[in-house]
Amino acid sequence: MSQRASGQGAQEERAPTPVSPVPVRSEPEVTGGSARWKRRKTLFGKDGPPGVAVAALALLAGFIALPLVSLVFWTVSEESWEAMTSPVAIDALMLSARTTAITMVIILLVGTPAAYVLARYEFPGKRLVDSLVDIPAVLPPSAAGIALLLAFGRAGLLGEHLTAFGITISFTTAAVVMAELFVASHFYVRQASVGFAQVDRAVEESALVDGAHRLTVFLRVTVPLSFPALLAGAVTAWARALGEFGGTIIFAGNFQGVTQTIPLAIFSELERDFDAAVALSVLVLVFAFAVILTARYMTRKAHEYQE
Repeated sequence: MSQRASGQGAQEERAPTPVSPVPVRSEPEVTGGSARWKRRKTLFGKDGPPGVAVAALALLAGFIALPLVSLVFWTVSEESWEAMTSPVAIDALMLSARTTAITMVIILLVGTPAAYVLARYEFPGKRLVDSLVDIPAVLPPSAAGIALLLAFGRAGLLGEHLTAFGITISFTTAAVVMAELFVASHFYVRQASVGFAQVDRAVEESALVDGAHRLTVFLRVTVPLSFPALLAGAVTAWARALGEFGGTIIFAGNFQGVTQTIPLAIFSELERDFDAAVALSVLVLVFAFAVILTARYMTRKAHEYQE
């Protein structure tokens, strides 16, 4: 009996294990928006994006790149290089750099606390203020220039009283800054308010509990956490201010060295010297490209610091 039992035990030990079906690799469970995004990706396979999307991206990139490449190729001629160093080009570039710098300082000083209030507090008339902030983004630049002229011009609502004190704003460098402020401030305030709204308030409250002043918490906690959004808004606002044309030419005029920014200089030179207009266009392209690359680098460093 013992031998038979031991034999049965040995047979049971030597019995082959049943073959299980090929295991299917399980994916981590995802829910919500991640699940929708995962399902959307699996519709086109896992190896890469769909061909239609790639074609659309290539079409868009080519459409944007072709005019820019044409600008650069045109400046190969010696006349274009000489036009880049002309007094008109230098004056326009320096004036644009100066006015946009002043514009951005004002936008950062005023727009940052304004965006914080819009993002964090409820108050009577908030919807109206929100709408007012957005209006310059959809208002035609020429209409913005007329509105500024009717408000701050010599015969405007406020400008008439300022003229009585010997203060003239229209057709001066200050008018250029005001036109840039009017059309560009929206882009920073809106992006900054989104950034402030995304900051975890528990982190701020912890700093307040530890005894930090509210202003210190804002400068040391809230602003660093929302820095990528603030930087993106600042770059967008600066780009809009740099390219401002309609409001500037109506409210500030087109005077070399005083109100003639790069867009106005390009328009003026287009009628007299096409090579000079192309040279100015390339100058502003290089200038803007350098600023955008710098902003992207700083944004990436800010994200790395937050992580």
